[in-house]
Amino acid sequence: MSGQTKQDIFRAIYWRYRKTTRREKKSILDEFCRLCGYHRKYAIRKLNGPPAEERKTPPHRTRQPTYPEEVIDALQTIWAAAGYPCAARLWAVLRLWKKPLLRRVRLSAEHERLLFRLSARQMERRLRERKRRIRRRLYGRTKPGTLLKSRIPLRVGRWENAKPGFTEIDLVSHSGDRASGEFLHSLNVTDIATGWTETRAVMGKSELRVQQALEDIRQSLPFPLLGIDSDNGSEFINAHLWRYCQGLGVEFTRGRAYKKDDNAHIEQKNWTHVRKLLGYERYDSRAALEAINELYRNELSAFQNFFQPSMKLLAKERVGSRLQRRYDAPKTPFERLCEAGILDKETKQKLGKRMRALDPFALSQTIERKLENIYKLASRRVTFSPMQRSALG
Repeated sequence: MSGQTKQDIFRAIYWRYRKTTRREKKSILDEFCRLCGYHRKYAIRKLNGPPAEERKTPPHRTRQPTYPEEVIDALQTIWAAAGYPCAARLWAVLRLWKKPLLRRVRLSAEHERLLFRLSARQMERRLRERKRRIRRRLYGRTKPGTLLKSRIPLRVGRWENAKPGFTEIDLVSHSGDRASGEFLHSLNVTDIATGWTETRAVMGKSELRVQQALEDIRQSLPFPLLGIDSDNGSEFINAHLWRYCQGLGVEFTRGRAYKKDDNAHIEQKNWTHVRKLLGYERYDSRAALEAINELYRNELSAFQNFFQPSMKLLAKERVGSRLQRRYDAPKTPFERLCEAGILDKETKQKLGKRMRALDPFALSQTIERKLENIYKLASRRVTFSPMQRSALG
């Protein structure tokens, strides 16, 4: 029954109830409760109150928004430029990018104060309507390797107190909708302690090319490479990479077969640093290889390692049927590297000078522009209708 119908019944019953005897009021009250579904005490108070014509609806109090649209638009600007991070990371990004943001977005003193007063929870609420979620499914192309498997030890469980230099590595396939022929892969290397990540594209996944890409990454790291941990793919479990690690004194370990949690750190970076940017297209040309590597070596490396805070898992605790996780404060890989205390003074100053010379908004725009050019180099399958096929002979 609608509210308007209940009001009509109330008007029809009201004066009859007020003017009748006590005995008849009982039957009217029963009828009123049965028709409208009211509790008896509520119906008594309603019928003993003023008539419907004299009831005044309290004015609706509208609260002015604390954060005007200009503030939320500025937040949207930095959120988009940073790659749509979660609210906790966005809170850290807002403080890390403060100077470049204020140079790019003009805000009054009051709006600036409100912007930096936003909590992570408030950011989550304000940006809720603007979020878009895209779900995709990734199909792996890894073939298990058997050579030297017994000589490469397993690493099981969490990394405890890992020093900078111990890394996880993996390949991300760029085969698109078909796995035939030779196509590009991205070799992803992430440091466990700091989150510092470097990536290189390789044509195919031959043992020698993967080794050469790893050597290129090793020379670009600001700290020595102490160890690598891979899955059981044949691109890693082979004599080339084994001899390479033995010659450099790099510890080589592997995860268990079909246990992706053993390589959880790199599996996360495969999405944020590769798949989220390049998507699921097929890249199989030399031009695409050069364009992707130019992006990986320059703008993307600086953007992810200097200006993208991440959170590290501190502890997990099961409470009933739920698993509660505790994370540390969001920090960039560069900040974690400085806190580790392994950098010499010259390297630390060089990296700090490089970071201060960069504008994260300009980096973000350059990355978007280069990605647009890379998308044009994707190899997409061309399909023809039966009529077109017959015309082509």
